[in-house]
Amino acid sequence: MSEQTSDENARKSRWWQWFSGSAEADADEPGVEPQISRELTAREVWLPAKRRMISKIADFLIDHDLEVLPMTLTVAYECVTGGAPRLAQLILERTEKGLPITLSWIEEQRGESTYDKNGEALAVLMSRLEDSLDEFSKTTSGARTATSEYSSALKQHVDELEGVGRAGVVITELAALTRAMMERSIAIENELACSERRAEVLQSSLEETRRMAEMDHLTGLPNRRAFDHMLDREMREAREAGETLCVAFVDIDHFKRVNDTHGHPAGDRVLKFVGETLNRIADARCFVARHGGEEFAVIWRNHTVEKAWKKLDAAREDIADRRLINRANDTPFGKITFSGGIADVFAYPEKSAALKAADEALYLAKQSGRNRILKAGEDPGPLVKAA
Repeated sequence: MSEQTSDENARKSRWWQWFSGSAEADADEPGVEPQISRELTAREVWLPAKRRMISKIADFLIDHDLEVLPMTLTVAYECVTGGAPRLAQLILERTEKGLPITLSWIEEQRGESTYDKNGEALAVLMSRLEDSLDEFSKTTSGARTATSEYSSALKQHVDELEGVGRAGVVITELAALTRAMMERSIAIENELACSERRAEVLQSSLEETRRMAEMDHLTGLPNRRAFDHMLDREMREAREAGETLCVAFVDIDHFKRVNDTHGHPAGDRVLKFVGETLNRIADARCFVARHGGEEFAVIWRNHTVEKAWKKLDAAREDIADRRLINRANDTPFGKITFSGGIADVFAYPEKSAALKAADEALYLAKQSGRNRILKAGEDPGPLVKAA
């Protein structure tokens, strides 16, 4: 019995050493078997694990130079425990690029993640509702047509029966019953017509809701979801027509400095100004959207990379030449500029590869001095090489 108790204590001891992280130290001392004279409490079991978790969270905040705030603690916990895999991957990719992990960037990514989930659910629901309304309209229209034809046939029979009605009471009563059926059919036809009109109004409202869901309410430009839909459509149509297609990403330089110096309302006005300037180059062959935060996206149909670059660079020069004033306090914003990267969509096997090429060109434009537009694969010059 005592031998069994000894083995049980030894097993518990080894488990405790592994869980608390002390197994390695004891492994170096062969022949030494720590003895446990009592049962472990729940606190003794979980306290080391909690300490390791807190240590990992602290390392996350220190590694990324983040302040200790409720939001950053939540992000650190989600990334450490695997609760936010997409955000953790984005942080890893941004770190590998040498870009800082800032509070504003984290807020933007978390907001977009929530928006994407809600937006996807809304898009699915609206699509289902549109299909149901379309089916309802077809059914209602068909029923109304059939009811109208039925009413016309009944009316003809009523007229015939009333003509013969003088020959007998039974036929007269039959004619009265048929007229009642005809009147009810006409009432049903009117009700169906009203239902059809209501369905048309609902469909119109649904289309307006879809437009609102795909609009950035700050700049008035299409949002990221609309950009994704437009790019898919333009790729399909450009392929069928044998036309070129270019895509670009644009990012305002030092935008965080604007927000920190002048406040977010002033930063919003800068975003609107840049969005309005970019929107001037939009036409039937050019589509501009706010991609998120201080980043915009542009699609050119039937444009070579060189032609698209010239138009985007002209917009860049237009903004850089302005000297904007914060009207709230008459303080100059200083020089507002943006950097961009542009790629030929069909030069890559997949859409994702083309978007990545444009994004990498934008990154190189930032690294090589900002306030410039680079084509995908273009040599950024000696500045970035020195960096």
